[in-house]
Amino acid sequence: MKDFVNRMRETMVEEVAAPRIPIWLQLSLATMLVLALSIGILSYVIMERQKDNLRDHIIKLGMVSLNYLASNAKVPLLTDDTLALNILINNVASVDGHYYAFIVNNKGIIKAHTDSNKIDKPFKPLVPIGKVAHKGDVTYFNYNLPNGVPILNLSMPIVFQNKKLGEVDVGLSVNFIKNLFINEKEFLTYATLNIIFLGMLVAVFISLRFSRPFSILVQATTQIAKGNYDFKVRLKRNDELGTLADAFNRMGTELFRQSMMKESFGKYVGPEVLNMILQSPEHAWLKGQKNEASILFADIRGFTGYSETTEPEEVVKRLNAFFAIASRTIMEQGGYVDKFIGDAVLAVFGIPVYQQNHQKRCVQAAISMQQELSRATSNGNTLLNSVGIGIASGVVVAGNIGSPLKMEYTVIGDCVNVASYLCDLAGSSEIIIDGDTKEKLSESLDAISLTPQKIKGRKGLVSVHRVLGFKETTSNTPRS
Repeated sequence: MKDFVNRMRETMVEEVAAPRIPIWLQLSLATMLVLALSIGILSYVIMERQKDNLRDHIIKLGMVSLNYLASNAKVPLLTDDTLALNILINNVASVDGHYYAFIVNNKGIIKAHTDSNKIDKPFKPLVPIGKVAHKGDVTYFNYNLPNGVPILNLSMPIVFQNKKLGEVDVGLSVNFIKNLFINEKEFLTYATLNIIFLGMLVAVFISLRFSRPFSILVQATTQIAKGNYDFKVRLKRNDELGTLADAFNRMGTELFRQSMMKESFGKYVGPEVLNMILQSPEHAWLKGQKNEASILFADIRGFTGYSETTEPEEVVKRLNAFFAIASRTIMEQGGYVDKFIGDAVLAVFGIPVYQQNHQKRCVQAAISMQQELSRATSNGNTLLNSVGIGIASGVVVAGNIGSPLKMEYTVIGDCVNVASYLCDLAGSSEIIIDGDTKEKLSESLDAISLTPQKIKGRKGLVSVHRVLGFKETTSNTPRS
């Protein structure tokens, strides 16, 4: 039961497709994430440094006040001029961030204070919170007032001729420092958000600019897959994406060329020949090659007289029926249709893909053709039972032959002429072969020898045989 549940869970997980996220959105999110993290870390570092800088700045400001008071309070403190001391205190207290200031003589009596109620009162030592720091003659530490207000207290001795006359203290508001930091933090946060927002806009723009070509290429790939090889990618870019678009267009042109070649040439050759041609378009088959092959000619007896007395539409219809059967049976045995010549068919076996048993394939194609033509005669097409076939084997030359204006792939050779002659010799539904073909298939072929024939261009007589069929002990399906 547990295994079944696990299999069900795995199946359900596999069936749930992952959400599709466009590449421009992925690039935008990645860019924005990097930007936000970078700006965020930088802002944090800057704010921490700013916090320390503000504290140092306030301490320096307090030290300036201390120095001012210590320098100007010496004489008034010696003469016990309370009025002058308080004027000094009030001048310092008016500076931003100063919470209080007071002067204590060496007897511990407050001689001047921003709070007039504490003047001439004994000074109670302040209780530090945390560490007490020193910087030169200045001592500073944090502590809290009775009402809970946090204060940074700075103190400095008043010295005259190496004699301590008293002490000056300045209290700086910690809240004032925090408010300054908060203001700086708000400004920096605002600036950071604006930078991130602008960065997002730039990231989206750049991502769209770089992802749009991929969307176009995906569309182009879909069109190519549908067979629309004329689809072109229009990208005016002087970068790698522009180069990719040009390469894609060249690929489409090449696929179109191969498609047309396959569609056109594939109507005349078998699949193995076509695959060989498409895999090696520059192979020697295109330039010319010499090899053994078997040639088949099939021609309709009495076609000229028939065509003169029959409507053209009917002639074409019945002629196409003959060509359809002939082409199919030829290609089923691995041959290819070299050409249609009027009412005749020229087929080749063993070229451009060499077949060791091309004679047997050729004869089997002829037998199958006559059998199918005989069966198709019942449809009323009397032409189909009037086909004679001639077959000859030998060495031929195959290749692209013609002129720069008109080219065709064909074969030439003595056996081509012999096959044409034997086709003319064959009667309706007969198959006539030459001696070379008969000798190659002597053990498997049942044939009747006919009167040797004199063929123009050949020395001596040509052995001629009429095919009856393959012997029953031999399979009718040739093997390569």
